[in-house]
Amino acid sequence: MRHGKKFNHLGRTASHRSALLSNMACSLIEHKRINTTVAKAKALRVYVEPLLTKAKEDTTHNRRIVFSYLQSKEAVTELFRSVAPKIAERNGGYTRIIKTGFRPGDAADMALIELVDFNELYNPNAEEKKATRRSRRSTSAAKVAVEAPVVEEKVEEPKAEATDSTEEKTAE
Repeated sequence: MRHGKKFNHLGRTASHRSALLSNMACSLIEHKRINTTVAKAKALRVYVEPLLTKAKEDTTHNRRIVFSYLQSKEAVTELFRSVAPKIAERNGGYTRIIKTGFRPGDAADMALIELVDFNELYNPNAEEKKATRRSRRSTSAAKVAVEAPVVEEKVEEPKAEATDSTEEKTAE
């Protein structure tokens, strides 16, 4: 009986499964997104999210714990240098699984798993880019606002002259 055994064995032995998840986690950290089956993506999410949480605090102890899971110096360095600062303010949910349909060969349910803060399309930090654009627009809008009253004054003066000349003609 399998009472209380909640994780997916993925049809592999324990050593094969740990090697698979370690390699997939390294690939996810290095490439920021990978295509895989839905079952492997869900298993990878459970595997990699605690490592991302550990990476938020850069200590020797945390680096050694993460390295014991990943077995790749390059992946650990990438995780602590570039990934951890981006996810520092997030309280969890570092990955996103997007189902992409079925694989043509065997009709396996496929998915894209990605790190949430590294997607430009869904990234909530895009507001920062908009803020810089707004500042540019506001400076150009301020220039237009400064120039606009000068233009209005010039337009009003000829109208006043035109009315004066018409009054003079009517007086003659």
